[in-house]
Formats: sequence, C-alpha cells, structure tokens
Amino acid sequence: MALAHQRRRVLVGASTALILVLAACAETDDGGGGGSGDDATGSGGDGITVGTTDVIYSLDPAGSYDNGSFLVQNQVFPFLLNTPYGSPDVEPDIAESAEFTAPTEYTVTLKEGLTFANGNELTSSDVKFSFDRQREIADPNGPSSLLYNLDSVEAPDELTVVFHLTSENDQTFPQVLSSPVGPIVDEEVFSATELTPAEEIVEGNAFAGQYAITDYTQNELVRYEAFADYGGMLGAPETDVVTAQYFTEETSLKLAVQQGDVDVAFRNLSPTDLADLEGDDAVTIHDGPGGEIRYITWDFNAQPFGEATEEADPAKALAVRQAAAHLLDREALSQEIYQGTYTPLYSYVPEGLSGAAEPLLEMYGDGEGGPDADAAAATLEEAGVQTPVALNLQYSPDHYGNSSDEEYAMIESQLEAGGLFDVTLQSTLWDTYNTERVESVYPAYQLGWFPDYSDADNYLSPFFLTENFLVNGYEDQEVNDLILDQATEPDPAAREQKIAEVQRLVAEDLSTLPYLQGAQVAVAQNDITGVTLDASFKFRYAPLGR
Repeated sequence: MALAHQRRRVLVGASTALILVLAACAETDDGGGGGSGDDATGSGGDGITVGTTDVIYSLDPAGSYDNGSFLVQNQVFPFLLNTPYGSPDVEPDIAESAEFTAPTEYTVTLKEGLTFANGNELTSSDVKFSFDRQREIADPNGPSSLLYNLDSVEAPDELTVVFHLTSENDQTFPQVLSSPVGPIVDEEVFSATELTPAEEIVEGNAFAGQYAITDYTQNELVRYEAFADYGGMLGAPETDVVTAQYFTEETSLKLAVQQGDVDVAFRNLSPTDLADLEGDDAVTIHDGPGGEIRYITWDFNAQPFGEATEEADPAKALAVRQAAAHLLDREALSQEIYQGTYTPLYSYVPEGLSGAAEPLLEMYGDGEGGPDADAAAATLEEAGVQTPVALNLQYSPDHYGNSSDEEYAMIESQLEAGGLFDVTLQSTLWDTYNTERVESVYPAYQLGWFPDYSDADNYLSPFFLTENFLVNGYEDQEVNDLILDQATEPDPAAREQKIAEVQRLVAEDLSTLPYLQGAQVAVAQNDITGVTLDASFKFRYAPLGR
C-alpha cells in the first residue's frame, strides 16, 4: 500500500494551498551516521531499515512534545482513538467505543483481553494512570497542555473510562486522545510522579502498540519487533522487524539510501539532497500533505525591553516584534534556502483548515508578502526605540535540518536591513536547546510545529493559552477565553469566525512569528511498499513491506 504520491523529481514550488486535512505534532547536526541492526540492514536484510536525522528527546510520552519522540511512541504505545491509514479522522483503536454521554462527559469502553508485551493486563486503570500522570508531571517539554479541558478521569470498572471535561461540547477532545498526550502506558512500569528513563521502559517491555522495542540506544538505533497481541484497529505489521537508524548528518542519510544501506529515509533530507536523488532510478521519492510550520518564538521576559530586562517596556517590546515582522522576507527564504519545498506562511493556521486567515500578510511588510524596512523603522521610531536594536537570535542546527544554518543566516541579514537590528546569531544542540528555551535563556528563537490532530485549534491552544507549551511569558485573557470558546462552539460557521479572530488578535501581539510551511517527504528503495504519508502525519512503520 502506497498512499503517498510517488514521484521521481523533487517537490518544487509546493503550493501553500495544499489541502491540509490534518492530524498530529520537530531534527539534525554535523557528524557521522548511527548504528545498524542485525536483522534489518538495508534492502538486503530480512527486515526493513528506516534512516532518519530526527532526534528522540524522550521515550516517555509525558516528557516530550516533538516529532522525533512521537515517531517512536507511535510505533509502540496504544491509543484509545487513532487515525486509520489514509485518513485524518479518529476512530476507536484499543477502544471498543467512544462517545459523549453528557456535554462534559466522554466515555470510552476498552476492548476485552488487552495486554502489554510484558504480559501485564491493560485496563481502564492504566488509562486513568496515563492521563493523571501527564497532568501530575506537567513537564515543560511535555504535551500536558493539550489536556487543558480535562477536569478528571474516572475508571468505574476494568473496561470503562470516563473523562470529565471542564467545558461542554469540546469539539477537539476525541482528536486529543490520538495526539502526543494520548499514549497509554503501563502503570506497573511507569512512575506516576516523574519521567521514567528509557532503559526502564525498554527493560519493562511496557509496550502495547504494533511493535515492541527490543534494542534501544537513544539517537543511534531502535530495533522494533512486531507485538503479536496488539489489540487495536491498525492490524498486524507487514514486516516483523524494523530497525530505525539515526544519522547526525543529512548527507550521510542520503548516501545510505542511495547505496541501499537503508530502505526508507524519512526526516530530514535537505532540498539539495532531494534534488540529487530525483534522478536516481533505484529510489522513489514520496510526498504527502504538509502541515509543518516554521516560526520564531519571542520570549516576553528575555526579549529586548522584555519584562525581566532592566529596560522593561511592553510598548517598546511590541514595537521590536512588529519591526521584525515588517522585515521578514518569506519568499526569499522559500526559494533561496528551500527551493520551494517550504512555502511562505502568513498565518497561524495553515491554509486548508477551517478558519484559516492571513492577518500577517495584511498587517506587516508591504501588504503583499514582501518586507518593508520603512514600516519597520517607523514602528521603532514611534515607540521611541533607539536603533540598532541588539537582538540575540537562537536556532538549533541538529533538529530542523542542516539548512537551518543558511535559513537563520538569511533571517539575520533580513533583520539587519537598514541598520534597524544588530543580531547576534547563536546555535545550540537540541538536547540543551529544548531545556534552555523554557528558562527564558533565549530572547528569540527558532521552533517548528507538526499538528497533533486535524483541527485549527491545534495551531492555537498549544501556543496561546495562558498555560502553553512555549512557556514564553505570553498572556492575553481575551485570546485565552476566545480559544476556549471556539473549541466548544458547535456551529461550524460561528467557530470559523472565532478562529479567525484569535489569529487577528495574536497577530497584533506577535507571540510567535510564523514564516514557512512544508510538506512531508520520504525516499524509499523501489521494492518498498506501504510508504504512507497521509494527513494524519503519523509516519508508521507497520505498513512498510517489500
């Protein structure tokens, strides 16, 4: 099965009008390749090898909110609801049924006879435990913010789980159960109050997804073996053994897929590498709908004139953010750095989702998508900001692809146009970066986002609620209340209007500055089947076959 479009040329000039019926939620560095498995050694082995430059931050679902970690968790943990192959719509996975039994009550009935790979029974107690620990741990790098509408979880019997919600008619909660906050874990292996180390999870064989992990060296190699007693809707894997091999350099990954040392290369290959591969008759390039966005996050405490600085001044701080928005040239970033594989983004909710709008196009730059240095200068002058503004701008070279170096060098150049900013560009590897970014160490910094579920809300609530995963000091009660309101609005037209209004308000505040949108791309040997890049954004190994 190959649901993604197969092609032999790189996706150039990809349209921002991709239909993003989305679901789901970021990366690379300099160095050599990762290890290799015994039973999955490229196209000549018995299993299948997947190569990636992505980074695993945590195997524990409570401690990560990034694409690299979620990629692993998707293979090995079960979900109450999940997205079938080729669909963005959630259906019961290990649940027998799931429905609203009252406006603030969502009831799930589990299938009978569920177990973990270690033999422990999987019951409603494990489900309650999984969501309770997410809220208890509330790790700043975890996804617990997605549970903002969850009041409590009840397990009246071994097969029944009742989620009590704070607000009525939550239009997104079923999708949340399929998101990074939704993996069900074994309460006999995982800690209730703190993150559980990967070695304890693997040693405890605490898996109940389509695969179990039998060998794990973080960011080097993960060996998966099919779990015969998986009880969910997705069915048995096509291939019993899959090995994920981690590379620290995109070029090494490209060479590995060219030479047949890996069967599938997924995240990330540079536009140059993809262009080199498009003429290779031994491989096929697959692409799918793209909901990835790139954006700059402003820390409201550490940014110039931020609340924790000696010259704290909210009006001047806003002017700095607005000036940067006036100076950004998205088209240049799209074409010169990414050859059109990423396209300009002027919105918080990508085009194709209900309620999407483009307030950044209208409010900043020349009004047609281009930069406007005069508008930036006028904004700073009106606020009484002396120029050039000293700005420390941070990015991660090992998490969003090697092109991040060129990408942020160009952003630095754009911001310094006309002498308005004096940018100090700095890079930090992801393990440190992901910790320091929530400690107000970086005044402004790079992030990327993959959707957790197919709804515009997923581009709003994680970022702009008072309690959000950015932890960047942004608070706006009107925005917060409107996000909560739209999530429970049953009338589609009224909800779209509220979503558009949230975007307008956030565009005025500029908590974040979105600028690029990308598509999914994988490269596979020609004999590999089942490469599935669909609107769920859950790249799963189980459909892969030969």
